[in-house]
Amino acid sequence: MNTQNFIVTPELFASREKRFGTYILDIIGYYILAVLIGVGIGLLASIGIEAPLNYLTDLDSLENLVLTLIIYFTYYILFETLLHRTLGKFITQTKVVMEDGSKPGVLDIILRTLCRLIPFEFFSFLGEKGRGWHDSMSNTYVVDIKKFEAKKRTQLDLDLIGVTSQTDSV
Repeated sequence: MNTQNFIVTPELFASREKRFGTYILDIIGYYILAVLIGVGIGLLASIGIEAPLNYLTDLDSLENLVLTLIIYFTYYILFETLLHRTLGKFITQTKVVMEDGSKPGVLDIILRTLCRLIPFEFFSFLGEKGRGWHDSMSNTYVVDIKKFEAKKRTQLDLDLIGVTSQTDSV
């Protein structure tokens, strides 16, 4: 799609209710990833590769925090970079886009994820505009997919008005 004339407008934003639901579902998604990693380490230990399990059992508080942050960053960066949606966004039918409707780049996603670590940031999307600090600081938007796709189709149709195909000009 030519994004030259497309702009994400507030009516496309995901509702506060969807944003809250997405947040809760993403917490669950994070824990699912952490459990899967734990199961994988347990499976490795069951076949005799015990070093990862031994390492985990010997973690101090700081190392545990670092590991938690690695899993946290992996969850958001992996999903939002590859799919532009987390587990929560899949379920709530929302996705992350730039102002022109294009997909965010890796650096945009990394910045979004870093901004999520700001204390009480998860309440910021409950404001009047429905955009969280991690959205505004990374210049990204979380949009309702159905509304977004409908506006993209309308914009494309408008862009095609008056454009003649090459076969028409022959």
